[in-house]
Amino acid sequence: MGTAAAPRRFCRCACFCSENLYVARYGLHVRFRSEQQLRQDYGPILRSRGCVSPKDFQQLLGELEKEVERRQRLGQESAARKALIASSYHPARPDVYSSLQDVALAPEFLAAAEYSTSPGADLQGLLQRLETVSEEKRIYRLPVFTASFCQALLEELDHFEQSDMPKGRPNTMNNYGVLLHELGLDEPLVTPLRERFLQPLMALLYPEYRGWLDSHRAFVVKYAPGQDRELGCHYDNAELTLNVALGKAFTGGALYFGDLFQAPSALANPLEVEHVVGQGILHRGGQLHGARPLGSGERWNLVVWLRASAVRNRLCPMCCRKPDLVDDEGFGDGFTREEPATVDVCALT
Repeated sequence: MGTAAAPRRFCRCACFCSENLYVARYGLHVRFRSEQQLRQDYGPILRSRGCVSPKDFQQLLGELEKEVERRQRLGQESAARKALIASSYHPARPDVYSSLQDVALAPEFLAAAEYSTSPGADLQGLLQRLETVSEEKRIYRLPVFTASFCQALLEELDHFEQSDMPKGRPNTMNNYGVLLHELGLDEPLVTPLRERFLQPLMALLYPEYRGWLDSHRAFVVKYAPGQDRELGCHYDNAELTLNVALGKAFTGGALYFGDLFQAPSALANPLEVEHVVGQGILHRGGQLHGARPLGSGERWNLVVWLRASAVRNRLCPMCCRKPDLVDDEGFGDGFTREEPATVDVCALT
């Protein structure tokens, strides 16, 4: 009798606690390892954005130290929240926790995914089944969920938001929303979405990641008056991203895209893309992007960061170095300790 393979252990890079810390007040991502390093690396740009007095700098220093401490506790605290929610939370819409069914997905999405797995499928054939937002930037759009599923998911998210359950921040820039793995929606919803539908789609749209998308981080973000209204320019800690507008009624809040984050003049002439409820925007994680201010109403978006350990094990996309691995909960940040079998590094550059 054979021995079952041990489950893969996912990790994060140690840079998570020192790189890419977002300072909303100054609209800046910073590396933070010490006060001296912060002054040396960011003194001029911080002063140009309003951090001019010793009090301003000490306040910033305190905020960064607090954020580092939060990140250090994140995995353990997230696991504790997930356990408490699983044992004590009573959903309003238990049906959304059922395994993902085709009836929840837009016919256009099903058709595109079915085509992607058919013999002889190619990029040109797939492009006939979705919208090319930008050929140059390789940004695409297509309907993902039906209106009825979006409504059911929103009802559940609203119910959870109003509950007394603990809630984690979706990411370092968004303060309102839900981490889907904590709510228990990773296994029934996001994993089958990635494995059955997104992987074959992305293999044609982004062949450099064909077969490598082995984990994800999924969350819902909320924009509303008095809460988050916009999102500063950033790039995602992911190889590829799916961003689906779930609702509700809103105006404004368009996404804008620059070039890849490594490129010079990366935000010259940004491309603006309006959200359409039920539709998803597909783009590379390294594409600089942000959200314009919300005009009115509420906007909820499901964001799925798609990750390829065989790619990021060689180069962390956040610190641009070989990752210094630290064990983490769940999918971590998509790194693994195993060496990838074969990766065409030339195809990724």
